[in-house]
Amino acid sequence: MTQTPIPIPNPKQVVDDLICSEEQQQQRDGQIEETVDASPASFGSPGRVLSADTRVERAWAHWKKLGRPKYIVAPMVDNSELPFRLLCQKYGAQAAYTPMLHSRIFSETEKYRNQEFTTCKEDRPLFVQFCANDPDTLLEAAKRVEPYCDYVDINLGCPQRIARRGNYGAFLMDNLPLVKSLVEKLVQNLSVPVSCKIRIFPNLQDTLNYAKMLEDAGCSLLAVHGRTRDEKDGKKFRADWSAIKEVKNALRIPVLANGNIRYIEDVDDCIKETGVEGVLSAETLLENPAVFAGFRTAEWAKDSEAEEEGFVDGGLDQGDLVVEYLKLCEKHPVPWRMIRSHVHKMLGDWFRVHPQVREEFNAQHILTFEFLYGLVDQLKELGGRVPLYKKRKIETPKQEESPQRVES
Repeated sequence: MTQTPIPIPNPKQVVDDLICSEEQQQQRDGQIEETVDASPASFGSPGRVLSADTRVERAWAHWKKLGRPKYIVAPMVDNSELPFRLLCQKYGAQAAYTPMLHSRIFSETEKYRNQEFTTCKEDRPLFVQFCANDPDTLLEAAKRVEPYCDYVDINLGCPQRIARRGNYGAFLMDNLPLVKSLVEKLVQNLSVPVSCKIRIFPNLQDTLNYAKMLEDAGCSLLAVHGRTRDEKDGKKFRADWSAIKEVKNALRIPVLANGNIRYIEDVDDCIKETGVEGVLSAETLLENPAVFAGFRTAEWAKDSEAEEEGFVDGGLDQGDLVVEYLKLCEKHPVPWRMIRSHVHKMLGDWFRVHPQVREEFNAQHILTFEFLYGLVDQLKELGGRVPLYKKRKIETPKQEESPQRVES
């Protein structure tokens, strides 16, 4: 059965800039509680105080029930929306985060809720992430998504100036009592587990104390971005896997790693080095949503190490992925600003070959699917296809059977 996006219950209007046909709007307005069988079983008893051992036991039981996902789409503002999550899922992602949602606006504004949060039955396991600095407001927002997700996640890692101005994300590292109260408020009142995503402190012991405080407050899963709040440029600063390893060794709950993922082999290297349960990818997925299926962009398929291993045209390119993404957007409407961002990222290599097409794209202030499909066709007709690469399969020669020795 085809699933349409599932909005927050009882939507009364469809946001103007959603890419919906009139028929889709009617379906969206009339769709209520169609995800009952997709809702997670109760994780705990809201209001009941559990022992630390029981919390840890339940945290692991929940993680195992979800299949221990290893390949995970990281939360990305305006970029980890439903169609993109489903595209990544097709190419190997085993779980995903929503974009960061502003808890106060989400609680107060129906238009924001309908526009920024959509899901469907196939969109699991799912982390719904909020930024917040008020426990009651955060709980009100979390209650609205509780039936549709596997974790409610608190963003404690956003390092951008907007987070500084709004006093959320990584800037709550300066107010740990508030962070603790945010976690405890959700843990005591939700039936789904609470997860957190953090950055590291410059000092390792501060990081360990922070992580342990979150675990003691009831956090069931911790994702650790191995860069500090000031290390915003992922290409300039390498994530510190050794710090993530220390966090993993210090905690009893599942831990995920974020940072330094260029291709699928990096995931295995990260897990081996840190011992974490899974790995998040963000920027790399934006350029290549097929990372978790073993595909590499030309940049990472033609370096010296890759050439020794041998990579060949994988029969897939970013133009193909854009077409798949657009089809998902037609099925699961999202704001055009998100579509524009993804097309720009996925076709970046092609635009460098044909800058005149990029200029045409940037000049198109009102996008349509017809225009975007035509853009991909135009790039392919111009030539200079930029393939995605996969590791060459080496056929193992069959060993000839040794002649049987006849006993004399």
